[in-house]
Amino acid sequence: MPLKAGDIQKKLPDGGKKNCKECGFPTCFAFAMKLAAGTTTVDKCPHLSEEVKNDFIESLSPLIRLVTIGTGDNALSIGEEEVIYRHEKTFCHPPGIAMLICDDETDEVISKKINKIKEFQFNRIGQILKPGLIAVKFSGNKEKYLDIVKKTADEDIPIVLICEDMTTLFEARNLVYDKNPLIYPITKDNLDKALPAIKEKPTPIGLKAKGIDEIISLTQRLKQEGIKDIVLDTSPQNLKELIRDHSIIRRAALRQEFRGLGYPIISFPCHLTTNKLQEVLFVATGIIKYAGIIVMSDLEKNTLFPLLVLLQNIYTDPRVPLAVEEKIYEFGVVNEESPVLVTCNFALTYFAVASEVENSRIPAYLAIKDAEGLCVLAAWSTGKFIGETIGPFIKKSGIADKIKNKKIIIPGLAARIKGELEDELPGWEVRVGPREASELPVFLSQMVGKS
Repeated sequence: MPLKAGDIQKKLPDGGKKNCKECGFPTCFAFAMKLAAGTTTVDKCPHLSEEVKNDFIESLSPLIRLVTIGTGDNALSIGEEEVIYRHEKTFCHPPGIAMLICDDETDEVISKKINKIKEFQFNRIGQILKPGLIAVKFSGNKEKYLDIVKKTADEDIPIVLICEDMTTLFEARNLVYDKNPLIYPITKDNLDKALPAIKEKPTPIGLKAKGIDEIISLTQRLKQEGIKDIVLDTSPQNLKELIRDHSIIRRAALRQEFRGLGYPIISFPCHLTTNKLQEVLFVATGIIKYAGIIVMSDLEKNTLFPLLVLLQNIYTDPRVPLAVEEKIYEFGVVNEESPVLVTCNFALTYFAVASEVENSRIPAYLAIKDAEGLCVLAAWSTGKFIGETIGPFIKKSGIADKIKNKKIIIPGLAARIKGELEDELPGWEVRVGPREASELPVFLSQMVGKS
């Protein structure tokens, strides 16, 4: 458990009764409370010994270390998670999906892969979903490998350097050191040789071991050397071992507060199978089971998008409904005769309605009312989607100036607000739409035909 203020106070000078105020707080206990809450730092107390300071820093730091790969806006931060199950609170730092590039691939294939990383971006619920990294693997052609590393760095995309030859690995690291790459694999066999180079220009490192016990011995050794930015690979050979190892690491770090496993995980579905569909299954499992970086052999839109949607859904706060922005959305080339529909801003409602409006091929306005992310019935029952809230929104939106016939369609599930909305919008005709979004294309066609 995290340190409490009382525990901290006992370790302060004079048992927490010095109250010298040099820390900027009136009492030692006040300082202890702020330190426990994370709103001040240990260096504010000038009387702490280095041993106590280090003890506080260790005890108050996150149980899973935050590791950042890359720099700038595209940097990927992983780790610092606080829960095992999403419903306990929320998962904080989404994993990065990486695409593998090897020096034994043709220049054409490599160029296509780099372009995929740049082009495969999807806008969903106001968020941009995209793969996060490129993993460059050394297969024997040193000159080409280093050239790929330089080209990748120029794209400002976080890089994982995969190379078992330590000389080549650190030569590649030196080329892109300012990009803060992840270097992999560091193993028990090459650790002694790699340590001087790791310390010379520190960047995140990926540990590879055969199982949990071996990975623990490596993290403990690196901790003694002062190296903290680590990701873990226990080399699972199948889906069962992946789930087992990832679960053990997360539980040990959070439930047992075992710092030896308190690091993010890197997963290599690209090495577990040559079957593309199986690889997608492994990636999805890695997303759900705590992986911080997941390396794929290639990226295709038809499989990448659902994986990114899964990732988005897993890493949203379960305490906050998924919602879209309150505004007027336009579908097709709208004009003054286009129908106006209104519904709430629950993300699933929006996408269901928007999809069917697009399928109808009838240009239309979709007015999305902020209902705190609730669905139509829940929003209506709590007074967030009623005539008194929708009316002012429609007036303020300016939609009345864009259309000729003031007609507005409300969801069939909210039919009973028809009268009160007409009272709020004098001169408007309120029509009750279908109860199911799938019925909208026929409804809109009939409505436009009658008009």
